[in-house]
Amino acid sequence: MTAIAPTLQAFFTDRLINQRHASPKTIAAYRDAWRLLVGFAAGRSGKQPCALDFDDIDTALVAAFLDHLETDRGNSVRTRNARLAAVRSMFRFAALQHPEHAGTIARVLAMPPKRYDRKLVTYLSQTEVAALVDAPDTTTWAGRRDQALLLVAAQTGLRISELIGLTCADVALGAGAHVACHGKGRKDRVTPLTSITVKVLRAWLAERAGAATDPLFPTRTGGALSRDAVEHRIALHSATATATCPSLLNKHVSAHVLRHSAAMRLLEAGVDTTVIALWLGHEQVDTTAIYLHADLTIKERALARITPTGVRPGRYRPPDSLLAFLEAL
Repeated sequence: MTAIAPTLQAFFTDRLINQRHASPKTIAAYRDAWRLLVGFAAGRSGKQPCALDFDDIDTALVAAFLDHLETDRGNSVRTRNARLAAVRSMFRFAALQHPEHAGTIARVLAMPPKRYDRKLVTYLSQTEVAALVDAPDTTTWAGRRDQALLLVAAQTGLRISELIGLTCADVALGAGAHVACHGKGRKDRVTPLTSITVKVLRAWLAERAGAATDPLFPTRTGGALSRDAVEHRIALHSATATATCPSLLNKHVSAHVLRHSAAMRLLEAGVDTTVIALWLGHEQVDTTAIYLHADLTIKERALARITPTGVRPGRYRPPDSLLAFLEAL
């Protein structure tokens, strides 16, 4: 067995699990990145994965692997950069263990992430949110569950992982009604609930009749909904809502779009971005700036406060008849 195999094992067991106490999702993401890279390197070199060494995973191979992710697997630039971050994290750990491979390791660590265009966030208007929440068939058990889930998602802005992780005990419907969640980065936070959301959740909890540790939004067998199941239900109800709100036809509605919609409602109401960052559980306030770019109303209000420059509109006059003929073509 070469040096990279025991180093990779020690990276996961010693560094990520014992020293950093990384979350299961972080470990899974790093595991998937290295599983793909090791398989790609083994296919290129013709060696067994356990026979690979640091010299086999040099900058040329890592660069080819990153291109493979984008061209062959169809991954986005963000996913490509996330895979590179996992590779570099392990190589930083290996630099302390294997100074004899310092050259190869340093060159891999010097590989920069790829830049990408940042698009404006997609969000739903208040009318579109109302149409989506009204779409489920509330004469069925699944429809009442989905309506409660959609309303909580659109009002609180919880991430999809936070939604499916909610238990019955996480909801408080008395004075100061709120929902508590254990969010990204091991941060606990509470989000207040509106009176309408409280009313729907109170009826749902009475029907749900689950124990404190049971999922708030379960499957028919009582387990927690998966991410795919939630996205499937949202897509299904979005298609139904297009009958009353045709503008939804032009939008790909997902759980994250509902999160964006909650943030935009707060921004339109004049809530400060630092409060919105706390509401959404952002690590940095700068992350919330994406909503400022998407909100045209704020920019229009800023434009209204500016005194327009007194410039008369001019008209181009060709200096010659021949140029006038050419310009008219």
